[in-house]
Amino acid sequence: MIKANRRNRPNNVVGLQKERTGIAGFDEITGGGLPAGQPTLICGSAGAGKTLFAMEFLVRGAMLHNEPGVFVSFEETDEELATNVSSLGFDLKQLIADKKLVLDYVFIERSEIEETGEYDLEGLFLRLGHAIDEIGAKRIVLDTLEALFSALPNEAIIRAELRRLFRWLKEKGVTAVITCERGEGTLTRYGLEEYVADCVILLDNRVQNQISTRRLRIVKYRGTAHGTNEYPFFIDENGFSVLPITSISLDHKAPTQRVSTGNTRLDNMLGGRGFYRASSILVSGTAGTGKSTIAAHFVDAACGRGERALYFAFEESQDQIIRNMRSIGIDLEKYVKKGVLKFQNARPSNFGLEVHLALIHKMIADFEPQIVVVDPITNFLAIGDDIQTKAMLTRLIDFLKLRQITAMFTSLTGSSSEIEDSEVGVSSLMDVWLLVKNIESNGERNRGLYVLKARGIAHSNQVREFLLTDHGIELIDAYVGSEGVLMGSARASQEARERAGTVAREQARQRQQRELQRKQELYESQLLALKHQFEADRDAILRELEEDQSRESVEATQRLEMARLRHADIAVQVEENGARRKSRKGTVR
Repeated sequence: MIKANRRNRPNNVVGLQKERTGIAGFDEITGGGLPAGQPTLICGSAGAGKTLFAMEFLVRGAMLHNEPGVFVSFEETDEELATNVSSLGFDLKQLIADKKLVLDYVFIERSEIEETGEYDLEGLFLRLGHAIDEIGAKRIVLDTLEALFSALPNEAIIRAELRRLFRWLKEKGVTAVITCERGEGTLTRYGLEEYVADCVILLDNRVQNQISTRRLRIVKYRGTAHGTNEYPFFIDENGFSVLPITSISLDHKAPTQRVSTGNTRLDNMLGGRGFYRASSILVSGTAGTGKSTIAAHFVDAACGRGERALYFAFEESQDQIIRNMRSIGIDLEKYVKKGVLKFQNARPSNFGLEVHLALIHKMIADFEPQIVVVDPITNFLAIGDDIQTKAMLTRLIDFLKLRQITAMFTSLTGSSSEIEDSEVGVSSLMDVWLLVKNIESNGERNRGLYVLKARGIAHSNQVREFLLTDHGIELIDAYVGSEGVLMGSARASQEARERAGTVAREQARQRQQRELQRKQELYESQLLALKHQFEADRDAILRELEEDQSRESVEATQRLEMARLRHADIAVQVEENGARRKSRKGTVR
């Protein structure tokens, strides 16, 4: 009999049931939310967002999943809680009136808790049970645990009461969130809570280079797979947002549709049809070379097609960009009013790299653009080193490709650095790389544009002179000759010389044509004169021949007449000779 292999046995095990929190991003990294019917420990230092996380867990459950909840606070009153969470847009009073939420403030006096032979939490259990039964609660929050056990110095008692509390919550079948403060070198104040709880989540608010960044980490989650990395999160008027930064893989699609750059000649440099949709485009160059102008052309063309565009600007305000682009004939304001173009203007130093990434994710999810511009990415180096910035941009590029968004990034290149360098080292991740640079010659500076690479596109390898005019960008073929590449006034001067040479050659051709015409007319006139002379000479000769023939005929007639008068034989001979001469003259003529 073949022994059964454990790996080949049918899997009849039911997986851990989970309750969705409704917190953006959190349910993704936990694979469905918090463990249903079990307590979860939320730990962190002061200001990390523990109370807000717990409150959103209750509110989202009541509003999205029709699961009533109880919030028990040991530190803040009901009014204080309502005030603190009002910034998230939560109407707690309405939820309470609808019997979907109960707020209960439990004030604990140190004198009321005495360490005796047996510590008793029955009074608390009765109070919690009443609140749960009152609205049929499925979720409960205890905030915070330290306030409940602050009077107990004995760790053995604390551990025992923690286990008792957690067991009671499991028996009630409610999904519980319990907040606690972080200790010195431990996740919690006593260093015991994390061992008792089935799920432990750490919220961290750290400051690096004077920039605050919030991060979340799932320290422990029994019975299920989960994300183990640190995830940035932020809190705004819509509540918590967690970014699952490591869940992105290289499985995005590659569309064959093309989108215009907004400039016909630049489209021609890219095979005649512009960029591939969902591609990543890098425009790099030194200051003042026109990177933002290229981005504005791209946005203008996209909005003109009716597509939505999101413009992240980290150096200029919205009004400043609109004003500057209007000077070259690009009106972006009309698209802002139509709602197809949205600007997000902020200094990078306002947040950390992860928060910027999370905010970009959130804005893209809310606005759903087809086109995104990030101008410039090099400003992120002010809040992170090269490695951190590249890692953040890599995740952003992958996210945009996953959403099939065509993205253009501008990058400032230092004047002393290698020109074919993107500063933040993301050029290898880009599908198209445009380089605009200042070319100094003949005492002036002119702009030139190159296509350094364009994956999957037969692109031009020529440099184009880059001009900013009152009707937008103009790309002009740079002069390439024996003197090298000429731009600006040197090109204009050379073109003027070439035009003058062309005019001179044309004038020489016209002179030669006129001389040829004159000679032809002279030849024809001489030929006509010779013809007339020939005809005159021919007529004179013919007249002389006729006169000579006439004379001979008369003479012959006279001789014949004389011979006839003499009755001589010579008359017959004369007639025969005359006939023969007459015959010869007729042949000659």
